[in-house]
Amino acid sequence: MAEAVENQEVVTEKKGGGNILLIVIVALLATLVIGGAAAAYFMLNDDKELIDDANKVAKTAPVTKSSTKTTSRVTDYSKIGPMYPMDQFIVNLYNEGSSRYLKTTINFELSSEELSAEMDKKKPLIRDIVIKTLSAKTYEEISTIKGKENLKDEIVSKVNQVLTDGQVNNLFFTDFVIQ
Repeated sequence: MAEAVENQEVVTEKKGGGNILLIVIVALLATLVIGGAAAAYFMLNDDKELIDDANKVAKTAPVTKSSTKTTSRVTDYSKIGPMYPMDQFIVNLYNEGSSRYLKTTINFELSSEELSAEMDKKKPLIRDIVIKTLSAKTYEEISTIKGKENLKDEIVSKVNQVLTDGQVNNLFFTDFVIQ
């Protein structure tokens, strides 16, 4: 009879321990769900602000032809100019302690068709500018949409500094893989 009482105590202790484990698991799941929802909210909210900012700039900045060069990108997507495709770029990203690389393909939007001849002539210089700019970036800098937009601005600005027959209005990533 003493054995029966001891067995009941052991069974009772196991049931109580199971309830505590279940409560801990539910609490962890709730924390993960709330954390995931908060992260999604902040990520989507950041992208929405970027799109709103781009739309404001496109509406307020008139697109005019002038003799002065602009270093910022033109975001009037209703009137896209001629495209100049570049060969694929594969560069190591700037990261200490880990090796990451970026594989991307870029198409430049030109202000005029005549600029293609100058782009052909200066293609090695332009590739060098793009490679230096890409390889100076970290994964954290270019992994977000805002980071990619900043990267586009920087590349367009640097390429426009070496052009004389026109300018690059924008660039488009047609491939963008970080490993």
